[in-house]
Amino acid sequence: MVCGMGEYRKGSHSLYDLKVHVVWITKYRKPVLSGEVGQRLRDIVRRICADLDVEILAGNVRMDHVHLLVSVPPNLSVSKLVQKLKGVSSRRLLQSNKQLQREFWGRHLWARGYFAVSSGNVTDDVIAAYIKNQDEVERRKKSDNFSVGF
Repeated sequence: MVCGMGEYRKGSHSLYDLKVHVVWITKYRKPVLSGEVGQRLRDIVRRICADLDVEILAGNVRMDHVHLLVSVPPNLSVSKLVQKLKGVSSRRLLQSNKQLQREFWGRHLWARGYFAVSSGNVTDDVIAAYIKNQDEVERRKKSDNFSVGF
């Protein structure tokens, strides 16, 4: 699996490309994420992601749910990322908006749970074939004098 170096992110001790599509919804799917609330939510999500070294590749705030495609560092689990995104955004939005406080009187802006799926440049079949054929690749390298040192 040869990929261009520009496709990877670099940490202090790692080289990685971990992308996740995350979706979460408002409680009762109430359509409240428009206008100023939606804009404020975007700003909050951008700040949280920047603080966690999460790169936002794509995002969309709909009336009752949020989609994010993010590149996540290997030291951050998806569950911790979503916990931060939902917890901080809920607290900040409810603190600054009286109308939201009335609609979500239980102090819960978001419904329980979330959807998350990994994303990548190659399929599971390609990765499985690459792993399966490692012995063959090593054998070829050892038998070909020109590949020594390359």
